[in-house]
Amino acid sequence: MIPFKEVRVLDRNAQHLGVPTSQLMENAGKAVADNVMKRYNLAHKKVTVICGTGNNGGDGFVAARFLRVHAEVTVVLLSDEKNITSDIARLNFSKIKGKVKTLVSPANLGELINTSDIIIDAMLGVGIKDKLKEPYASVVKKLNASHRQIVSVDVPSGLGTDLAVRPSMTVTFHDLKEGMENARCGKVVVADIGIPKEAELYIGPGEYAYLPRPSADSRKGDNGRIVVVGGGPFTGAPAFSAFAAYRMGADLVRILTPSSAASIIASYSPAFIVHALPGQGLNASHVEDVIAALNDCDALVIGPGLGTVPDALSAVCDILSRCQKPVVIDADAIRAVGQNRKVLKGLNAVITPHAGEFTLLTGERLPDDMEGRARAVKNWAKKLELTILLKGHGDIVSDGTHLKYNRTGNPGMTVGGTGDVLTGIVGALLARKLSPYNAARIAAHTNGYAGDLAFADLGYSIGPIDVACRITDTLKKFVEWWTVRPQS
Repeated sequence: MIPFKEVRVLDRNAQHLGVPTSQLMENAGKAVADNVMKRYNLAHKKVTVICGTGNNGGDGFVAARFLRVHAEVTVVLLSDEKNITSDIARLNFSKIKGKVKTLVSPANLGELINTSDIIIDAMLGVGIKDKLKEPYASVVKKLNASHRQIVSVDVPSGLGTDLAVRPSMTVTFHDLKEGMENARCGKVVVADIGIPKEAELYIGPGEYAYLPRPSADSRKGDNGRIVVVGGGPFTGAPAFSAFAAYRMGADLVRILTPSSAASIIASYSPAFIVHALPGQGLNASHVEDVIAALNDCDALVIGPGLGTVPDALSAVCDILSRCQKPVVIDADAIRAVGQNRKVLKGLNAVITPHAGEFTLLTGERLPDDMEGRARAVKNWAKKLELTILLKGHGDIVSDGTHLKYNRTGNPGMTVGGTGDVLTGIVGALLARKLSPYNAARIAAHTNGYAGDLAFADLGYSIGPIDVACRITDTLKKFVEWWTVRPQS
């Protein structure tokens, strides 16, 4: 079953792959009409199509256009035409005006319902979670009391709330949706409306549907506070992660690093809040400081630039065994947990290995073919109960149940530090309360596309900062609201 928000992901990915939403709506409406004609003898029948103002209503307009040659069709729009929310729904409404009887919020809707032979419910689509507002609540009650033959479009209006249409049949698109059962939906027909398989298989622009829009009244810290634990022998890695997290929209990034690296890391940006841990490398004496810092953060990034000395690896395991926050585990921290996988139990985590680190984590060498790699990633994600983002020529993301491939990125991104940028992006998304799987797939696409933008400008001369600096351009391209000022 498809979660409600995943429907938006598929629609947008399909559009990105060359199947416009207008074509999906045309196919959806025709599928509804075809199934109504298949199930019912429409000769001398009255069909009423009750439509909302969104794309579910748009599907209803298309269905009405196909049905009008077989039955007496009336379309009811539950609001003024100017309130139709999408251009394609508005276009399909214009196509039936003058050809089909159209009524806007009729006063005699109850009478119309009771004199109809078949009613098509095209009011509300997926994703309604709150109580139905008027006029929808009243219409649903009238429909359920009518004992008419009702056909719902995609999902019964109100599905997922305490008041929903109880149809005789539901024509749903592409796959079953979350919460769909025959007891709630009547006979369920799954119709193919032309969503390409690649829209499900590959990460694309649709994934950004999960990115939450900041509130107009949000305050410092509301959009993500991150702790980065890294550095020591290497100073650039934690800075790259922090820089990427800021570019991804995080409000605050604190870097906890050994004092030997602290001043160098702080010199990268005055925005960094750097806490020096005494000594040359992470060790057991720093664990309490890290745990204390986690009390005032939303996500942990651990691993960039830590090095592989035993004291540091042991401290990583101690920190993770006590971590109660979402965490992204990268670089040398992967080696640490590979030696003690028990510390992963119960973590809300993304782990970001390349092929060699995957072997350190699992003891298993990845096969060369992509399908074999995908099986291994999915199996180990399920076994470890976390999300794995396997970096490589074609990233693979799995939480053990779902799996997607990422096609953004280029060979120029083999330069050191681009993995640390990816880690910072994941951390910023976890801090915004995204699930590990959704954070990982958005991060993979964002990092890869930012790298592609850098490569287009600089070729093989790109570095990690070049990639991080293009995160904003990536978000401007794929996130509609990213540069839109909220209304005051």
